[in-house]
Amino acid sequence: MSMFRAKKLDLGCVVTSRTIRDHTKRKVFEQFEPERQALRYIIRNTTLSPRIRAEAQLQLTQMHAYTRPTQIKNRCIMGSKGRGILSDFKLSRYAFRLEAMAGNIPGVKRASW
Repeated sequence: MSMFRAKKLDLGCVVTSRTIRDHTKRKVFEQFEPERQALRYIIRNTTLSPRIRAEAQLQLTQMHAYTRPTQIKNRCIMGSKGRGILSDFKLSRYAFRLEAMAGNIPGVKRASW
């Protein structure tokens, strides 16, 4: 959505349309997360009246899709690939292999036995 898109991107990877979209989703999720948590707390609170809980549920369902945590996809920070990502390092399998062989990842070395 263009209404959420940042004017200036400070990405350290290859910039593609998918990378920009993922960056936008992360920023919007970060911005709206406290509001989502508050609404979810109201919905789960059984001591409140059913009307208030129903209104909170309606507000939560009407929020934009980019505010959901399921919209965020792990992407490689080097090449912006979307598959085969090692989440601990935020790198694709191939980028991880290249960086590890070059010795750029601390604590990682080739296996030998």
